Amino acid sequence: MIHAPPLGALLRQYAAGSALTCDPVEQGLLNRGYRLRTTHGRYFLKHHFDPETADPAAIARQHRATQRLADLGVPVAPPLAYTDGRTVAVVGGHAYALHPWIDGRHRHGGQLTTAQCARLGALLGVVHASLERVMERVMATQGRAPAKPPADARPGQDQDQALKGTIDELAGTPEGTPDRGQEGTPDRGQEAQDRAQATPEGAEGAGPTGTTGARAHEGTDPARGADPADTFALIDRLLARVRSHRPPDAFDELARHRLLERRALLEKHADRRPPQGGSVGWVHGDFHPFNLLYRDGEPAAIVDWDRLGVHPRAEEAVRAAMIFFVRPVGALDLAKVRAYARAYRRAAGAGAAELAAAVHRVWWERLNDFWMLRWHYERGDTRADPQFPAASALAVWWTREYDAVCEAFTG
Repeated sequence: MIHAPPLGALLRQYAAGSALTCDPVEQGLLNRGYRLRTTHGRYFLKHHFDPETADPAAIARQHRATQRLADLGVPVAPPLAYTDGRTVAVVGGHAYALHPWIDGRHRHGGQLTTAQCARLGALLGVVHASLERVMERVMATQGRAPAKPPADARPGQDQDQALKGTIDELAGTPEGTPDRGQEGTPDRGQEAQDRAQATPEGAEGAGPTGTTGARAHEGTDPARGADPADTFALIDRLLARVRSHRPPDAFDELARHRLLERRALLEKHADRRPPQGGSVGWVHGDFHPFNLLYRDGEPAAIVDWDRLGVHPRAEEAVRAAMIFFVRPVGALDLAKVRAYARAYRRAAGAGAAELAAAVHRVWWERLNDFWMLRWHYERGDTRADPQFPAASALAVWWTREYDAVCEAFTG
């Protein structure tokens, strides 16, 4: 095992007993996690391995945020403190955190009822609204100015009570079938579809850094999105890579087809580059099925807050829907999107115009997005290949059904 965690040193700092078993769990592309059982109980040990998100001060800030969210009743799994009160352990130059183990399973949108989709949207709206409160306090403890909250944000205890009321509503009567999986493991029949839609950590796409879809490719203006001239150059470069692969395989054929198809779409829609982004706020940054655990049909914990940051909040809601509610053929379940979006707007206090602008920006982002092909042809990294068929089909379907998608988010 590469970079096996230094269990002895870690457990001594946390006073968490002696290790009995330590098994790797399904990992992101950059950070690593372990199912840890000790003489004191069960834990999730996270190794913050990604250099971009492994700064101990940033991790500690995330930890303070999740603790405050937990105080409001948001389903999260705050880390455990070790003997001196800190939550980040640095051993051998690597940062670790110990969390309670959460029994649960991952659920794709296809496994959720319409009512559960509405509660998912409300949950994300509550997260965004709650973060405006808790990050103001977290940043104040570091002597830093917080992000400006929305103009309609209510101060102090009144807002906290309102948020708690919304969270209590989310914790109402459970729906859906009982969980079949345990301990954070999806049922095998759905795992392939889930993995095909979830955007991995550290992915390169056309989105701004810190959002699901992750880093912008070169030439991208983070205020406006990708410049089509740069995307045309990228398409030509990727087509040359595809042609150079001999003999061509099925992936090459699909890549060539999608690249030519996307170039034609961009030529047709190049004048629709979006204006600057909308209302910004604190967001989770990576909200997708593999970062949400369900138990008894209800959300048990939102995990992996590594990309917590300030970005256009409605765009996170749209990107999350693209992952939760995309079908294997590359089309969205618009009925579920509609239920999700209506609940999100109510909980987050977001207007239809804000969602419409976010839909347009994320559509443009996906139209210019080729991170999966860049990984395959420029890095020789094929781990994202299973995602490519549905993701590339979605951009085409979305362009054709643009008005229907926009109505689902705003109607």
